[in-house]
Order: sequence, then structure tokens, then C-alpha cells
Amino acid sequence: MKGLVLAGGTGTRLRPLTYSGAKQLVPVANRPILFYVLDNLAEAGVHDVVVIVSPETGREVQAALGDGSRWKSRLHFIVQSHPGGLAHAVKVAAPALGQDDFCMFLGDNLIGTKIGQAADEFRSSPELSALVMLKEVANPSSFGVAEVNAAGEVVRLVEKPAHPKSNLALVGIYFFRPTIFAAIDRIRPSARGELEITDAIGELLSSGGSVRFARVGSWWLDTGKKDDLLLANDTVLDSWLSPEILGAVDPESKIIGRVRIEPGARVVRSVIRGPTIIGEGATITDSRIGPFTSVGPAVRIERSAVDRCVIMEGSAIEGVERLEDSLVGRRVAVHRGARAGQTLSLLVGDDCRIEL
Repeated sequence: MKGLVLAGGTGTRLRPLTYSGAKQLVPVANRPILFYVLDNLAEAGVHDVVVIVSPETGREVQAALGDGSRWKSRLHFIVQSHPGGLAHAVKVAAPALGQDDFCMFLGDNLIGTKIGQAADEFRSSPELSALVMLKEVANPSSFGVAEVNAAGEVVRLVEKPAHPKSNLALVGIYFFRPTIFAAIDRIRPSARGELEITDAIGELLSSGGSVRFARVGSWWLDTGKKDDLLLANDTVLDSWLSPEILGAVDPESKIIGRVRIEPGARVVRSVIRGPTIIGEGATITDSRIGPFTSVGPAVRIERSAVDRCVIMEGSAIEGVERLEDSLVGRRVAVHRGARAGQTLSLLVGDDCRIEL
């Protein structure tokens, strides 16, 4: 089985941060979102992966992922010239996927469930045309929804139904046979001008194919917006953070709860509350950090209080009375001016300077 990871798109909901970078590379707990996707595929035994990228951010994605050796995988990068829908991405990837079964995984989605069990079920059930992963949601009208029967079969897919007959949403993880390619060839663009994967799966069902589903029993997070990404950071820190002090902490500082301090980081006269991660080479001085904060590599924070934030690589926060619920890009400088500040909540793109 091969993998197909979709890492294109323009990331409009995370602008201005995504004007200068790929949304799939925004860090959650100091790791790019895409890394968690490839972790999950590799743990399921999927080591031959096609990565769909956009012309704008493809080189950045390729540089971040490298040759895939950190996952003991082979990566093949293909540029999708325009965002033509999920089924269009499959069509673009078809020559590289060949006649192999494959798992398609949206590159900006995070789930707390490992896909290995679903992958094994699909591998051992040759009668299936597809298997989709579903999650119960409170607001199914906002998602693609699957209508299913008692036998665990998908009978219909509806995109954002006004009156949903199910609360089972598609989470962006699909297992397909090569028969999906012919199904895509038989569909037409939707009203928004895209080839929809829900239409292609519907075509499989109409032609007599069998589609089953697997439930996501834990959390599922779309990281497309600022608040979603902060929630993802909270959840990953709470669920997966491995606490360890690898950097330097002076005697006047306090470490409370589950905190990870990476090599080369220094904490001076500060309080760090977990779950929090302090990246390699970061410096925290006379400050209070956390909980639920990810401080990236080479970040400098002085005389500030930072709570529930993602601060990306190379940024500096200085003299800020309280910064919370914020997503701060790379190499950003936030400084207090002559007057004392108040609580701030920011979404700041790369290479900005903010004086308060």
C-alpha cells in the first residue's frame, strides 16, 4: 500500500502567516503538522508516499520533509498546478500511484487515533472498493457526512447537508483501490468547479462497489484556522508531550508540571508551567510561560508572560505584560513601547515587528 498526502492549497484561513509559508508546516508542539501525518502512515506500514504540493510552497514542503528517511520512507513530490479538488489531486497522482492500493491523508489534519487498524482491515478485505475514516461531530452540516448501515457499510455521502441524517463526518483519511481512478474519470466538476472525492466515492457505490468505514475514537482536529491550530497545540501537548529537561534551568526558576526543555535552551529566573515545550536554543528570562505553550527554536522571551501560544522559530517577545491565545510567526519581534501594555491576542506572519 502506498500513501498519498495532500500538502497543497493556499491556506487562506491562516493568513497572514501562510503568505510566507505552507499551512501544513505550521508547528504544533514544535513539529510541523505534516510530520504527524507521516508518523501515522509509517506506523501503519506505509513507507512509499506521494506528496501533492502547490507551486507556491512546494519547495518549502520538500525541503522540510527531505527524502523521507526520518520515517524510513520514500517520498515522491508532485506539483498540482491549481487547487482542483481532492479527486483532482488523486488524478494528478495516478501515474505515481500506479496499480497499488493507497491511503489518502489530508496534510493539515491531526487525529489522535492511529490508522494501522483501519489499514490492516482494508488490506485483508479485497472485496472493499474503499474504506473511509469517520468521526462523530456535533455540527454535521459543516462537513461531508456519511450515511451508514448496521453492517458498517457506507450507503451515501452528502457534502454539508442542510438536514443531515448522520453525525458521522469524513475526517480526510481514505483507503482506495486503483478502481477509484476510473470513478474519478466518470464524474464532473461540482458547482464550485472542483472534482469532489465524495462524488467519486458515490460513483464507486453506484457501480456496485463496497465502501466500509472505521471510526476515529479519539480527537480529530482541522488546523486550518488560528483557533483550531491553538486547540491542536493544546491537545498534542496534553496527549503526547514527553517531559524532559535537556537544557539549562537556573536555581531561581521553577518548572511545574509536564515540561520539555530541548538541548541548548536556557531558563533564567522564570516559571514554566506545563504542558509546555521550549525549543532548542531558546532563552527565557524573567518570564512566566505556559501552560499549553510551544516556544520554538531560538526564540527569546524576556520580562513577559506568555500563555497558550505558539511562538515560532527565531522570534522575540520582550516586555509584554500578557500574551495569550496567540500564533506568532518566524522571526517576529514584539516589544513594549513607553506605555505599559495589556493582554494581547495576536496572529502575526513571518518577519514582522510589533511595538506596543
